Amino acid sequence: MPKALIILTSHDRLGDSGKSTGFYWEELAAPYWILSDAGYQVELASIAGGRPPADPTSAEGDAVTDHVRRFMADDAAMNRLNNTERVEDVEIDACGIIYLPGGHGTMWDLPRSSALGNLLARAWEKGVSIGAVCHGPAGLLEARLSSGAPLVEGRRVAGFANSEEQAVGLSDTVPFLLEDELKARGAQYERGPDWQPFAVADGKLVTGQNPASSADVALLLLKAAHLPTVP
Repeated sequence: MPKALIILTSHDRLGDSGKSTGFYWEELAAPYWILSDAGYQVELASIAGGRPPADPTSAEGDAVTDHVRRFMADDAAMNRLNNTERVEDVEIDACGIIYLPGGHGTMWDLPRSSALGNLLARAWEKGVSIGAVCHGPAGLLEARLSSGAPLVEGRRVAGFANSEEQAVGLSDTVPFLLEDELKARGAQYERGPDWQPFAVADGKLVTGQNPASSADVALLLLKAAHLPTVP
């Protein structure tokens, strides 16, 4: 059975606002089930291990999709979520896909994790397909290849747009704007209309713009996993 690894944020506070954050449920749940239903053994990890925090707004109203309801009702899935492995303890030898869900928490701890950056660089050079959605591409920022080049340099990449960050009123709360930082690392940033599904694949790197893009990222990851490895 092929393996996929989903890596979540462990950060639970929106800066100094006093508000809670974490991962976004749909961005975890949709890819989890799409990959699982395609025959992948999906494992969960996080920066600190244990139960990662969820953004409370992603478990309310229309944000609760069928994928989210299915995840919350599945004992095995919830057990994996409650007992995630720490990133530095993860083994990727048998892993064909690595995926980073978003949620604003990712903006604080994913880019600061050298363990995550090193893991993603090693995985990329082994031919692993790597995906991220919404704020999840923040985890790609410090991943540098053995050449010293950023993983995203010269590659087509999507992620939460500056206009979307402004629309949710958090441009001055997040530590940086993801669109700007992806461009600063040399990525060829691409986007669609605010809040509409938009995902892009550049070989084995697949990224999406916002929560609505989660399923599309997972479907593109399945295709990317069958591409030949490029040296």
